[in-house]
Amino acid sequence: MPRIQLGSWVDTVVTWLQHHVAWLFDFISTVLGGMYDGIHAVLSAPEPLLLAGILAVIAWWLRGLLAAVLTFLGFALIESIDQWGPTMESLSLVLVACIITVVVAVPLGIWAARNRGVSGTLRPVLDLMQTMPAMVYLIPGILFFGIGVTPGIVATIIFAMPPAVRMTELGIRQVDAELVEAAEAFGTHPRRTLLRVQLPLALPTIMAGINQVIMLALSMVVIAGMVGGGGLGSSVYNAISSVDVALGSEAGLAVVILAMYLDRMTGALNQRVSPLGRRALAKAQAALDGWRFLHWKPATSVATVGVVVLALVAGGMGLAGGGDQKASAKSIGDGRTVNIGYVNWDEGVATSFLWKEVLEQRGFKVNAKALEAGALYTGEARGDIDVQTNSWLPVTHAEYWKKYKDKLDDYGAWYDKTSLEVAVPSYVKDVKSLSDLKARSGEFGNKVVGIEPGAGEMKLYKDKVAKAYGLSGMKLVESSTSSMLAELDRAYSAKKPIAVTLWSPHWAYSKYHLTKLKDPKGAFGSGDGIHTLARKGFDKDEPQVAQWMKKFKLDEKQLTSLENDIQKAGKNHEQDGVRAWLKANPGTVDKMAPAGTSYAKGKDAGAAPVLGYPAWDEGIATSMLWEDVLRKRGYAPKLKELDVGPMWTGMSTGQVDFETDGWLPVAQKQYWDKYKNSLSKLGAWYDKTSLELAVPSYVKGVKSMADLAKHKDEFKGKIIGIEPGTGEMMRLKSKVLPAYGMKDWKVTAAGTSAMLAELQRAYAAKEPIAVVLWSPHWAYSKYHLTKLADPKGTWGANNQIVSLGNKSFPKKYPELAGWLKNWHMDADELGSLEQAVQEAGTGHERDGVSKWVDAHPGIVDEMAPVK
Repeated sequence: MPRIQLGSWVDTVVTWLQHHVAWLFDFISTVLGGMYDGIHAVLSAPEPLLLAGILAVIAWWLRGLLAAVLTFLGFALIESIDQWGPTMESLSLVLVACIITVVVAVPLGIWAARNRGVSGTLRPVLDLMQTMPAMVYLIPGILFFGIGVTPGIVATIIFAMPPAVRMTELGIRQVDAELVEAAEAFGTHPRRTLLRVQLPLALPTIMAGINQVIMLALSMVVIAGMVGGGGLGSSVYNAISSVDVALGSEAGLAVVILAMYLDRMTGALNQRVSPLGRRALAKAQAALDGWRFLHWKPATSVATVGVVVLALVAGGMGLAGGGDQKASAKSIGDGRTVNIGYVNWDEGVATSFLWKEVLEQRGFKVNAKALEAGALYTGEARGDIDVQTNSWLPVTHAEYWKKYKDKLDDYGAWYDKTSLEVAVPSYVKDVKSLSDLKARSGEFGNKVVGIEPGAGEMKLYKDKVAKAYGLSGMKLVESSTSSMLAELDRAYSAKKPIAVTLWSPHWAYSKYHLTKLKDPKGAFGSGDGIHTLARKGFDKDEPQVAQWMKKFKLDEKQLTSLENDIQKAGKNHEQDGVRAWLKANPGTVDKMAPAGTSYAKGKDAGAAPVLGYPAWDEGIATSMLWEDVLRKRGYAPKLKELDVGPMWTGMSTGQVDFETDGWLPVAQKQYWDKYKNSLSKLGAWYDKTSLELAVPSYVKGVKSMADLAKHKDEFKGKIIGIEPGTGEMMRLKSKVLPAYGMKDWKVTAAGTSAMLAELQRAYAAKEPIAVVLWSPHWAYSKYHLTKLADPKGTWGANNQIVSLGNKSFPKKYPELAGWLKNWHMDADELGSLEQAVQEAGTGHERDGVSKWVDAHPGIVDEMAPVK
């Protein structure tokens, strides 16, 4: 029989509706969202125990004193287990859904009761609505309304409506036909017959239907948590995905308390509003004897006064609380909202709550929502989610990226490189690769324990890995990351074989001894970077946040320590874990989200000093650092790159105002002796340097200049030098080499960059090489080098690096001269500054300096203090 393409037809209809009826969905979303926001604002405004008191008064009015006491204790318990906020969100969602459901369902039920044709038409529709798996409603809900409370409300309405329609129809049909006939015999209008006879008598049945609506709505609210519906559903979803027994039991208990309250109150309301119910209630109270006081109910007027008084107290406390808050200084965010979505994976949770904390410190209101990968990408493409930090590209999430890339912007990888793999415990011997796994599949129960079915790794395993290694016979168990880890922990404790889908980095490799199965065929791909993705247009709406996120980076040590602190804090306290981590990593917030401080202007703001520098690492780094600092103080500095000789000459004539790279008293002695009468020494900012020759540490037996002289043939009688005009090169030729009998050695003079390139080439080939170097220099961190000892002291005393200026410089720029005299840097600061410049690359040195300044908050005030 040919396959009926039912799914494709439905997909076509949904797509057509998305494109042609979007206005209707937007209207529905606005109405439902507005109702939810209004009800939630009312429920979340009072102090929890005050609202619990109001609910208890309502329970007292409807069911009696015992119910009131139990109500207060129940909601107080919800507050004590940190589930009050989610409970109010769920209650708001249930109330909105139930109001809409009752408004639609009761008229439909009446219509069906009075018209057999309508009843016959509605019956199969209601069957479909009631028997369709509840989670299926979330799929069109996401496509039509995005993620959040609206699709949850719509799905809840659809799922919960059938009982209300059926029970309303049933209640009216069960009204005694003779009573209806009697009313009609007296000439009663059909509308009055409905309102005065049928509805009052059918009310108990209708209320039973409404009670069922509330119960079904609560069950659906929990499922809606999977698509960002929030509330207790989100708590339950997080508990399931992380196998968190504590959170699951607390959220589940809150659901039970809320369900019991709503069930008992709707049941009691029936007794209050129905004539039959009031009659049955009177009989029940007459039979209570001595326990009657527990079921005594105040009059409606008394209960109303109680509710109003408590509401006024709550409102007064809210106003008082608001008056105590100090107006905060104008912040960058100014209360604007940023929506962050994340898959409930460790790195997703960690980075999302890190950004939540950082952005809130910058004045933004941040909503962080846990979602399945499919819902996350769909919501972000629709614009419901602004940004996510959990996109594994180019492999794991390739399917989602291919589908939505036109609606998303990639801000780059903040972590690189990851890997996907199947892992087994190390106690399972002789299983080292995926090929070995096939031969031992029976030992593993013919299954691989996987994670979320929507994860890219799961699809990749099914589509490529299993086929490449003949593992199709092994069942891939779909669960969740936390379920997989729980199963791994159970099997590991029992020393049983188990194969799980994993990835690196992951803390499981620290907790357990695991073997990553090799993938010689490369079926898992070459590894992903973890990217930050944003919806189209986010960089225009929030350009500063987008810029911060584009520069965001974490290394493995930072990421794992952040994850560890969040794990310690526990569920629902992720931000506490982030705050603990930030406290242990001061300056991180300013590094991630530099506040763009409005810097005070210096006394000589507007001045344009000329700053000269040689193309040496410390010269480039410090000169561009001072350029950045001076611009922040309102100066307009001009930079000139010059060779050493022309720079000293330019300073002596006043064409260059100052430099920061004078090596004295030795390396540049000849220049100082020549020009010192025309210059001002502004002060040393680095102490002490050294000049030397260096060779790779793999060259054995060469520890000093004397040893180098003995290995002329090995080094081909050649030394790789730097710029010919430098004092170090002049001293090497005039004093160092003659002192060790090396006057016949050739010294190249191609420049610092050429020397470093030649060092890199020779080092990679393990060839002997001797280079002109100095300390401090980042090459000693990158390579294992030996500084050649100089027992004869030919290099002279150690140098300081000093700032020098033209003779008139201190008078012309007194403020700047004072700053330079008091300026100092240590080896760590200079090394990190040079590294930042190196990482930025040629042509982008200023970006490296800017990044370093952002990572060192307060450095501008330290270098250039302004009173």
